[in-house]
Amino acid sequence: MRINEAKFAIGRIVRHRVYPFRGVIFDVDPEFANTEEWWDAIPEEVRPLKEQPYYHLLAENEDGPYIAYVSEQNLLADEDEGPVGHPDIEAFFSELKDGRYVARSGVAN
Repeated sequence: MRINEAKFAIGRIVRHRVYPFRGVIFDVDPEFANTEEWWDAIPEEVRPLKEQPYYHLLAENEDGPYIAYVSEQNLLADEDEGPVGHPDIEAFFSELKDGRYVARSGVAN
């Protein structure tokens, strides 16, 4: 079994490559670990590969905050590096330092 190495670390602020949202990574799966129902809901022509890291994000868009599950191929580093406006940030992270969130002591994925 091949272990996929994640490109982005927990606390990193990222943007979606196609859709207009950004977020902070709070957990990483080495490959797809969601339900088949979720997978089947993605249109086949844009469905990403399962064999890559997937990221759990505290995300935000113009409609507000939410949780996102996104493949590595669909993420880009966020160059803005400004704060993410999600109400659960403080549950996972203690501060924003040098454009990255610092994991709260005792919180691990």
